[in-house]
Amino acid sequence: MSNRYGTAARRAAAGVAAVTLAVLLSACGGGGEDGGGDGAGKEPEKAGSASSAPADQPEPESPEGPTVPDTSKTLATINGTNGFQFVIHTAVRDQGGFLTVTGTVKNTTSKTLIGSPFWSGQEVNVQKTGPSFAGITLVDKTEKKRYYVLRDTEGYPLTTTGVTSVQAGESIPMFAQFPAPPANVTQVDIQIPQMPVATIEIS
Repeated sequence: MSNRYGTAARRAAAGVAAVTLAVLLSACGGGGEDGGGDGAGKEPEKAGSASSAPADQPEPESPEGPTVPDTSKTLATINGTNGFQFVIHTAVRDQGGFLTVTGTVKNTTSKTLIGSPFWSGQEVNVQKTGPSFAGITLVDKTEKKRYYVLRDTEGYPLTTTGVTSVQAGESIPMFAQFPAPPANVTQVDIQIPQMPVATIEIS
């Protein structure tokens, strides 16, 4: 399993390590040269349940990308018949015209569950990148538009990738980034393949 939105946190940790090392060298009067520290299509939905909750205050967005979701917030809880549960925590606009959705994928059963291949979407180019959540879409009922997960210049979807299975009782953080709907749109429906539809608030 891999996901991309931990990049900002890793860079921040590397920067803190570099600063700490520099302070230690200064305190020892060393000033040596060895203290570097480089800071390095629509799918059929199956029966289940979905519930929505009011949006909380917007969470600050890292300039380097989305971060680990704030699990204290819940916009919607989506229960599938197969034992998977998606909890949507935030749906935040940024100044670049994007909308980042964060959430948690939970296995509510006592056995290992295999992720649905439909989560990745049916586009040939996206399927080549491996398991992902590129099949998730947002529907703006006000403007009657559907929004798909964005792709980078190499065709990789801007979403969590590599989730093939989830262990019993395990929770996995996830994100997906979309084009932002117009500013007057405050709600969208989130459609996860083979899961019920839920309405979430945009902040």
